[in-house]
Amino acid sequence: MMGPPRVIVKPRRARPLFARHPWLFAGSLERIEGNPADGDQVAVVTHDGEFVAWGLFNSRSQIRVRLYSWDEGRELDDSLWRERLTAAIALRRDVLRLDDPRGACRLVFSESDGLSGLVVDRYGPWLVVQLTSLGLAERTALLTPLLVELLAPRCIFLRTERGIGKLEGLELSDGPLWGELPDGPVTIVENGLEFAVDVRTGQKTGFYLDQRENRRAAAEFARGRRVLDVFCYSGGFALAAARAGAAEVIGVDVSAAAVELAGHNAELNRLANVRFEVGSAFDVMQALAGSTGESGRFGMVVLDPPKFTRHARSVDDALRGYFRANLLAARLLESNGILVTCSCSGHVSREDFAGVLGAVAEETGRPIQILAQLGQAPDHSVSASCRETEYLKCFVARVV
Repeated sequence: MMGPPRVIVKPRRARPLFARHPWLFAGSLERIEGNPADGDQVAVVTHDGEFVAWGLFNSRSQIRVRLYSWDEGRELDDSLWRERLTAAIALRRDVLRLDDPRGACRLVFSESDGLSGLVVDRYGPWLVVQLTSLGLAERTALLTPLLVELLAPRCIFLRTERGIGKLEGLELSDGPLWGELPDGPVTIVENGLEFAVDVRTGQKTGFYLDQRENRRAAAEFARGRRVLDVFCYSGGFALAAARAGAAEVIGVDVSAAAVELAGHNAELNRLANVRFEVGSAFDVMQALAGSTGESGRFGMVVLDPPKFTRHARSVDDALRGYFRANLLAARLLESNGILVTCSCSGHVSREDFAGVLGAVAEETGRPIQILAQLGQAPDHSVSASCRETEYLKCFVARVV
């Protein structure tokens, strides 16, 4: 056949695609006309032949086609990728004003920027890239020089996401795509605090940039309080609370490397009212909750755990985990204490997460008032067409 292969959508399955949702799942695919290789451009059409969008095909993924252009006259050529990258960078620079050369931000957020499967984070002059779609991974040789041209970084480093090889049929490994790696952690400035970031082996791409505004908001409640930051990683919430005037801050993380980095960050900022220790979050909270002395009581507890689920089928297990963590935190809080609790599990809805706090209030007999419902930082913008891009929940609550 002439022209690109066509992917035909089953009857009554095309409406979300017309609404610009960027994923065509295998279960919505009726048939394929032509013989596309994985990573090839395909035209997605309805069962009666109406054009929907251009996308990139992957027979090894449940997301069989990722969509990028809904204009039949605009195929997926090099200029389209350039325009999308330019627009994403301009949003952070011109609208969000995240252009501090010592700062850090997410420059490209996958579906939200029309680049499904690509994440680019900037740490000062260093870029960290994640590729989570086979189609864009095959275009690394195109995307890398575009990023060099548009941003003039010192280095572009590829970080792989756990499990993505199996989901997408990708064979990637961490390493430099361009330039020379830093000798060690790089230093950024966030909300006036300095943080050393390990872009090579740190969690995510090195730092939880999505919590930037939430760390600042939570710190407003910390003055004069004794604060426990559980799952503290490199000290983001803990250091923000310490600088805001907390009486004492204790950070806990199971990773010795994270605790070492957090301690280094405390020294960078000359904060003497914060300390960090290695320990399992649940074990530490359980031990503190069982103590009878002042060491087990706090004016603020921060919970920022890793994902408790990556699949819809295990949401109930995740909710039980969140309930246990928040119940222990509530038992550690003094009267009228502040609970800052987070979930980055996209499959856990905001309503379900609020329901966890309701269950904790019932179990403890203590009213819980949600003072603020926060989300991810604006450089991790939410696509109105792809609500799956909204994943982070951060509640600030008073436990009476």
